[in-house]
Amino acid sequence: MISYQLGNDLALEVVLELYRASTLGERRPVDDPERMALMLRHANLVVTAWEGDLLVGIARSVSDFSYCTYLSDLAVRRSHERRGVGRELIRRTRERGGQATVILLSAPAAVEYYPRVGFTHHPQAWLLTPNAQLC
Repeated sequence: MISYQLGNDLALEVVLELYRASTLGERRPVDDPERMALMLRHANLVVTAWEGDLLVGIARSVSDFSYCTYLSDLAVRRSHERRGVGRELIRRTRERGGQATVILLSAPAAVEYYPRVGFTHHPQAWLLTPNAQLC
């Protein structure tokens, strides 16, 4: 039985273990706990999925609760994929975000997942990475 909770008051070690047990850990700074702690602390919309005491999923977002919600992380433990956990995390994120549009950047391995759960592709996204020169 999976239960869902709202809030970012989570033990960092538990969150890091989840990221490592999901495919998202490959693309997040899990070996930099200070940075991960800041990422978690400054997210203002966090939905988690639990199987008993085991954290099995997280949706970490930044939202204005009106226009846009940026779903920056959707991580589901590999052992719990294909059980609807990701879809439910997205649904609850969307529900809490008010009228906001949910926006995300897909990991390459998840490109096929998002259209299946209702997302539409938006080709006009742009990135300015921390090391990029602003012209």
